[in-house]
Amino acid sequence: MTSLVRHRLTPDQAGPALRALSEWTPEDVPAGGVHPGDIGWYLRFDDAVVHLWTADGTPVAAGFLDGKALRVTTAPGAGVEAIAADAEELLAPDERRTDGLPMPGFRRELEDPWAVLSWTPRPVAATRAEFVDAGSAADRVLVQRSAFPGSTFTVERWHAMKRSPAGDLAVETLVRTPEGAPAAAVTGWFAGEGRCALLEPVGTHPDHRGHGYGREAVLAACAALAERGASAVAVVTPKSLTPAVALYRSAGFTLVRENHDWVAA
Repeated sequence: MTSLVRHRLTPDQAGPALRALSEWTPEDVPAGGVHPGDIGWYLRFDDAVVHLWTADGTPVAAGFLDGKALRVTTAPGAGVEAIAADAEELLAPDERRTDGLPMPGFRRELEDPWAVLSWTPRPVAATRAEFVDAGSAADRVLVQRSAFPGSTFTVERWHAMKRSPAGDLAVETLVRTPEGAPAAAVTGWFAGEGRCALLEPVGTHPDHRGHGYGREAVLAACAALAERGASAVAVVTPKSLTPAVALYRSAGFTLVRENHDWVAA
């Protein structure tokens, strides 16, 4: 009889979940609701908790609570029913929602789908982008906090992300205005040679939108990930965010599919 066990991993213990997710990542677009990069971005929080399910010691699913939504990717051929039954106790009673894990009695939410777009490696013209390091982390944080009202990103959390087990997977680009102001930033995540990478997050300072800075940051990150061996680069954004979808299309991304959350009926 198969023994299913859920492991609660702290940030410094997240390596096994990252390795499993990388192994399950296809060549073209991410599978399920979680890419190694989603975990990597989440590990900016010191109190992050990653859930790893194993069956007889072999990883079969991994995920985390993103707000009140449970995001999960399962291994090919894994017993989804048993994983869903165990995962149900993680869901908040007032908002029961999953991404990537079908739940008994849940329905697909059709109103606001996620657009999944993919970029195929190709030559990229020189850009003004620079790679983010400790010296430019404050500017990368400034772009994030300006682009996303309510963001809690800090330099300290940038360092926490970089020293996590996912830190070496991150490729970050920053584009400045001609005057040197930080204008756009991208964090990209490598999932292994021959596997699809992910951009998460992508942001442009509201004072500098409409000048192509975001596109340059995206293309520079894509080129760097392809140079490391990524077979493709994906990004996931709400389909309703038409400016974001237009940005990715202008950078050569194509819409591959739409994802829908599962919500309690």
